[in-house]
Amino acid sequence: MSVRRLLATGTAALLGALALVAPASAAGPASSLAASVTTVSAGRIGSFAGAVIGLIGLVVAWRAMARPAGRLGVGTGPLGAWLALAAGVAAVALGAVVVATAAGGLGTGNGLGGAYVALIVGLAATTLAGRAASRARRHAG
Repeated sequence: MSVRRLLATGTAALLGALALVAPASAAGPASSLAASVTTVSAGRIGSFAGAVIGLIGLVVAWRAMARPAGRLGVGTGPLGAWLALAAGVAAVALGAVVVATAAGGLGTGNGLGGAYVALIVGLAATTLAGRAASRARRHAG
């Protein structure tokens, strides 16, 4: 997957999530389930952590793809690919837990939008890490 396609997909996913959140946030004070913007719930923390872990995994996988037979470092070679794969799986798991436990829809303050972002970024990190591990295995042999 090219960098241009990856950035375009990420941007489209973010804009799609914002388009889904906008009607829920426009409901205003009539929605009694909605949390305020400054309220930090467990779902918001979990989805944020999942998105950050997935983003870290995506960066490490990207570096492992760039240097498949590099030195034994955090982001290079098979070690980087396996670390990125673990981070991607962790992001998907955190996102799935928040999606499964969220009470209410998008824009209610339960972290559902961030959980969807964590799922998407985690899947991208897992896919790229799998390709990096395969490529590192090919270069090692």
